Amino acid sequence: MKSTEEILAAIKSALPDASVELILNPSVCAQHSLLLAPKDAVAVASFLRADPELALDFCSNATGVDWPGKEISEKVKVTKLVDGVETVVEETVKRVEPGYLEAVYHLFSMKHGVTGSSEPAGPPKPVVLRMRTVNRTDQVELPSLTAVWRSVEFQEREIFDLYGIVFTGHRDLRRILMWDGFEDHPMRRDYVDPDDYEYEPTPHDEVLKRAEAHKTGVVP
Repeated sequence: MKSTEEILAAIKSALPDASVELILNPSVCAQHSLLLAPKDAVAVASFLRADPELALDFCSNATGVDWPGKEISEKVKVTKLVDGVETVVEETVKRVEPGYLEAVYHLFSMKHGVTGSSEPAGPPKPVVLRMRTVNRTDQVELPSLTAVWRSVEFQEREIFDLYGIVFTGHRDLRRILMWDGFEDHPMRRDYVDPDDYEYEPTPHDEVLKRAEAHKTGVVP
């Protein structure tokens, strides 16, 4: 199988207007990935499956990731008047980086397997695709890739259920683990456990206290 860099070059050659970015993984595994712009994702995915040299015909796994917004501190140099003299000083500037949700897909070729791979012997590595939403609130749509890999139909439902990504074009996008009336997404990093359960509370003291406090309105 080609390297991630070679696959990116193949995409650029076939789809020169597609927005695709190489995301490097600095860890020992060096499992790099390709970040797809949502507007180009279906076209790129279709190419990866149809191209005879790649034939990425099997999506083994699709999952979600929640990246909340975070405050970042940066050192910048600014020019200020110090005792009447213009002086370059270093200041710390803080900015907030907006959060987003991410869908991640792991691809393999059943046709090629690891034949011709230049990598050392061992388990085959997946080709990893990523897509990111605009934010975590009101712009959480991503295109469904079920038209390319039918195997992701249930997995995109799970991502929708647990993370809240809305996959446009999915033929049956509904909750798969939580019930229809459930209003939150349990895998979000800011998810808060309820203090009242529709089912019988477990015998753990902490859960029982929360349930009792909910009934009485008195927070312990």
